Amino acid sequence: MRVPLSWLREYVDLPAEVPARELAAKLVAAGLEVETVEESGAGLSGPLVVGEVLAFEVLEGFKKPIRYCRVDVGKANGSGEPQNIICGAANFEAGDRVVVALPGTVLPGGFAIGARKTYGKMSEGMICSVAELGMGEDHSGILVLPQGTPAQPGDDAVPLLGLDDHVLDIAVTPDRGYALSIRGVAREAATAYGLPFRDPAAIEAPDTAEGSWPAAVEGEGICHRYVLRGVTGFDPAAPTPVWMRRRLELAGMRSISLAVDITNYVMLELGQPLHAWDRTTLRGPLVVRLAREGERLETLDHVERRLDPDDILITDDSGPINIAGVMGGLTTEIGDTSTDILIEAAHFAETHIARTARRHRLNSEASRRFERGVDSALQLAAATRAVELLAELGGARIDPGVTHVRRERPAPAIELRLDHPGKVAGIDYPHGAVLEALRDIGATVRAGGRVLDLSEPYTVETGTDTVTVEPPTWRPDLTEPNDLAEEVIRLEGYESIPARAPQAPAGHGLTRAQRLRRRVGRALAADGYTEVLNFPFTAARAYDDLRLPDDDPRRRTLRLVNPFSDDTPLLRTTLLPGLLDALARNAGRGFPDAALYETGLVYLRGEGGFAPPPRLSVDRGPSPEELAELAASIPEQPRRVAVALSGQREPAGWWGPAQPAGWADAIEAARTVVREAGLELTAEAARHAPWHPGRCAALHLTAPDGERILIGHAGELHPRVVAAYGLPERTAAMEIDLDPVERLAQEPTAPGVSTFPAAYQDVALVVPAATPAQDVQDALRAGAGELLESLRLFDVYQGDQIGADRKSLAYALRFRAPDRTLTTDEITTARDAAVTAATERTGAVLRGA
Repeated sequence: MRVPLSWLREYVDLPAEVPARELAAKLVAAGLEVETVEESGAGLSGPLVVGEVLAFEVLEGFKKPIRYCRVDVGKANGSGEPQNIICGAANFEAGDRVVVALPGTVLPGGFAIGARKTYGKMSEGMICSVAELGMGEDHSGILVLPQGTPAQPGDDAVPLLGLDDHVLDIAVTPDRGYALSIRGVAREAATAYGLPFRDPAAIEAPDTAEGSWPAAVEGEGICHRYVLRGVTGFDPAAPTPVWMRRRLELAGMRSISLAVDITNYVMLELGQPLHAWDRTTLRGPLVVRLAREGERLETLDHVERRLDPDDILITDDSGPINIAGVMGGLTTEIGDTSTDILIEAAHFAETHIARTARRHRLNSEASRRFERGVDSALQLAAATRAVELLAELGGARIDPGVTHVRRERPAPAIELRLDHPGKVAGIDYPHGAVLEALRDIGATVRAGGRVLDLSEPYTVETGTDTVTVEPPTWRPDLTEPNDLAEEVIRLEGYESIPARAPQAPAGHGLTRAQRLRRRVGRALAADGYTEVLNFPFTAARAYDDLRLPDDDPRRRTLRLVNPFSDDTPLLRTTLLPGLLDALARNAGRGFPDAALYETGLVYLRGEGGFAPPPRLSVDRGPSPEELAELAASIPEQPRRVAVALSGQREPAGWWGPAQPAGWADAIEAARTVVREAGLELTAEAARHAPWHPGRCAALHLTAPDGERILIGHAGELHPRVVAAYGLPERTAAMEIDLDPVERLAQEPTAPGVSTFPAAYQDVALVVPAATPAQDVQDALRAGAGELLESLRLFDVYQGDQIGADRKSLAYALRFRAPDRTLTTDEITTARDAAVTAATERTGAVLRGA
């Protein structure tokens, strides 16, 4: 919202010595975001005056017509004689009033004006265009002042044109729609300086229905007030006065025609969008209703739009003529010959207008105000202000009848403890200061069944420190005590709140789950993985690249209503797409040897829908019931950890050949994660996209009750997935669910250290090639008993020496007792028991036996 300071001063008597930047600072302190302060006419100096063209001579023989003019500039030139000026424009006649830059004037941009000979004549100044004065971009001709402009030849043109003004550019937040008007900002300026505010909406308006245009509202909750006022005999050729054109230009709007300019002017002044119709084009009564399926409307931008049943329409007997609050229809547009005009002022439902504007991509000045909430009591005053300006400036006659349809919403009543703002801010506010702030925002305050006169000091009686507050109609954002507390705090000054660092309650720290996540991250980083943080958004194409089956649950995604990017409108159901994209970016930039990990949430869509979220209080923590309601209103969000690695796990060097990253590293990463939880992981062969069918492992945990819990998969990616992402060959990945790991996690304990020596035994077992090494390892561990301290597979062999379809698995077993040195017999017995168990469970044969 661009606010000219001269316009603001009409409604609040700011001291003349108050600079614009000081006012901006005051408004910022009150919570308005003043982005810039612009000085209109910066660089303009010297005698810029009003002139009257007495006569002119057209000079021939040049590429374009040149006029040699005699211009009356009064006594501004010191002699009172007409000024001789060369002008290349042709959009004026003798008798027109123009703006003249006399010699010595410097126009915006450093353009100095002097007397000089040109086209064979002496030119004593310049007749100025809008562009040369810095008032716009129009170079088509000079600025001709409208007939009736209250200025005489020789008068100073700077104040007349508003060239010495300042403009505050305010970024209006969605909750402060009232600040999208001069009225709203003037109210804040008056409060900031403690000055009286003159409300431009304080207009005497008739409210008689006799002779009014018929109108009705169909449907509940779409239009709460609908006002129509009309004029006849309007002069469509009447020009927009200079002061109005200048104010519109400073506010960022261009002048179109007097009728349209008046509707825009009133909207900027009061904050109420208006619409003007050529009344002769309307067919019958006007009806406000929702669109019907299949309806269409060609709007003012010459686009035929398919209407949605959520759109609010204005219709007559011919059908839709307006998309309410957004844009008018082409057939009823005000034209160059319109003499009978009907003005509409309405209060439409904010959410409908917001959705319509986004659906049709028509973000107009009107929709910006409607979707933020306009004053619900302003419509009659705004329509009256518009028709009065049409009568004053365009010679129209105002119709006595007024259409006024009311579907009033009850004003919210908010119970407020007078000490509540102080509790929110952490500072004590006197009750009088709280009531004064409520007065300044225009609220009505009741206590003890009576309305308080807030212009007088009020002493709170014992037991009556709670008041009932009715917010003003221009503040629909005030709906609860915390909103009122915010108003008190901002008006009392944010700078008065002491800066104190928050104190954490004693005995609180990281939760058990948070500590585990940190240990997991440190362990993966210690293993050489680099953490990445990806956006949780993805595209449907990602699941095709992963080659997921059509019925895979990971394809059941949630689509965002307002996606960050149209390319990624879905919430992820797996961490792999983001990780593989990051791995591919590294490979594409010459870093194929990479190991990445990510910990984050995925978002799973259940079979049913979601309940509406509860409205949580800010003065306490949520109750268990509220937490349950909140959980029911959002999708399931399990926490996952995933890794992806490619290229060389260890580079080649003098120490030996390179070690390529592979499926075993991905499985070991999963073991690293669960090891930090004090758990053991079992892996078995599986088939699961996007992994290679022959190099994929299903990862399980065993719960205390013996239940085996599938927590994820790891292995080498399918070659087609690798090709789809442009990754190095044999890229591996792992993804597991952290939630069951956190649920079963054991608190870390220091390992026991025995002072007695360990005994080492190696065994090589021959088993069928299809036997999982995990099964053999589990059997050896079960058979060896408590003396077994560690077990490690260190060699796998397949060849002619052991026969076809068989493999040799060599394990290193370490035995130790906590309280003694083991004897040879004890070691041999434990080793033989381990081999026997492996033989019985898996059919293993001791190699060489």
